[in-house]
Amino acid sequence: MDSHNGQSLKEKTAKGLFWGGVSNGMQQLLNLLFGIVLGRMLSPSDYGMVGMLTVFSAIAAALQEGGFISALTNRKEATQRDFNTVFWFSLMCSLTLYLLLFMAAPWIATFYQTPQLVPLARLSFLGFVISSLSIAPRACLFKQMRTKETTLISLSSLLVSGGVGIVLAACGFAYWGIALQSIVFVTVMTLLNFRFSRWHPDRSFDFRPIREMISFSSKIIVTNIFTIINNNLFSVLLGKFYSAREVGNFTQANKWNTMGHTCITGMISGIAQPVLAQVADDRSRQLAVFRKLLRFTAFVSFPAMLGLSIVSHELIVLALTEKWLPAAGMLQLLCLWGAFVPLATLFSNLIISRGRSSIYMGSTVCLCVVQLGVACLMRPYGLEWMLRLFVAVHIGWIAVWFAFVHREIGLTLGQMLKDVSPYLLLSVLLTAGTYCAARPLDSLYLRLLVKVVLVAGLYALVLWRWQSVIFHETLQFLFRRGKGGGL
Repeated sequence: MDSHNGQSLKEKTAKGLFWGGVSNGMQQLLNLLFGIVLGRMLSPSDYGMVGMLTVFSAIAAALQEGGFISALTNRKEATQRDFNTVFWFSLMCSLTLYLLLFMAAPWIATFYQTPQLVPLARLSFLGFVISSLSIAPRACLFKQMRTKETTLISLSSLLVSGGVGIVLAACGFAYWGIALQSIVFVTVMTLLNFRFSRWHPDRSFDFRPIREMISFSSKIIVTNIFTIINNNLFSVLLGKFYSAREVGNFTQANKWNTMGHTCITGMISGIAQPVLAQVADDRSRQLAVFRKLLRFTAFVSFPAMLGLSIVSHELIVLALTEKWLPAAGMLQLLCLWGAFVPLATLFSNLIISRGRSSIYMGSTVCLCVVQLGVACLMRPYGLEWMLRLFVAVHIGWIAVWFAFVHREIGLTLGQMLKDVSPYLLLSVLLTAGTYCAARPLDSLYLRLLVKVVLVAGLYALVLWRWQSVIFHETLQFLFRRGKGGGL
């Protein structure tokens, strides 16, 4: 199935990172533009209505995906029979789950004391049924590291669904427009996945590939569910104990934070597992590949997310108006955690590439339990303290991921600090200094411009003078692409 075997691992990695960067950068830019338009047209309560259902849709999606994309990627020789079985099995699971959630919609509405959620839930949950059809062709594209095609699929889906969302919001559909926008997105993405993968199911069905993959994939399922619970914990708690408006403010803040770190994690995740799986039999080579990915991740993640943190107030007010001002403080805190999300994602991809899905599952489940305990413990002290501890726990959990990676490939603490700390320390110093320097400025526009230019310019200048290898390799690669050079 792989038509790209003629390329070296280094070439495929560079190409994957390039197209992953283009894809996720453009996706987040489009999300930003559409989010600004919709944020001005809709209210926090509209976002809160959909935000209450996010955790249910996401868990159902994780169950119907079944961890089979990772399982198919880890198989040395995945056949048509394997992909075909995953297609039919995922479809049957998603239909069963939709029926259960359709019947559970009244109970969900009662939990939140919001009757309007019954029809909204039944519409929103259709999205993961449609998405289940794309699992096999997505796995095909992912295994072959065809990031260029994945980029075109994602951008096309965003453009179509974003346009639909704006039209529906302008026509007064409110939260219904947000739900329908999601349905359009997964529908277009599913159709394009089939188009670009050129893969189609047949009517044969064989349970044997499922039995062979289930030991690995079942742990991925459990892990994904707990990850989703972690990521949506505050939406659930706020939806239960607070108003839809407060849920909407958190949802908006978390959306901007997610746009930021997803731009980086998407780029890394698009190539990390396939690349690391290819060198899993050579421990020393896998360590070298992992360390280079670690340096690149730190080089991009820390300045981007800490930079987003210091401009959160200006961005929220200028883009969405002052009605969303409470979301700015939440965004500032969440971005501190968001700076470390790509590192945690890279660590977990290494664990998965070595077939240790049980470790991946155990670590994520423990994190979720700790996080739930922290949320319950801090509830009497208010949302701000709850968020602070939430961020601290997630950052601290990097040490747990490191311990597992150390055991698997021998990465030492000194090596990790050598790879990560220069970019972290430089980013902290530049963002803190820029934040203080720009505070006296009264104009929001000028303050935003000064912060962005100073952080980006000084970061590039310092790395240039320090002769940073990652920085210079990135520039050389981009210049080759700009001149039409090959990979």
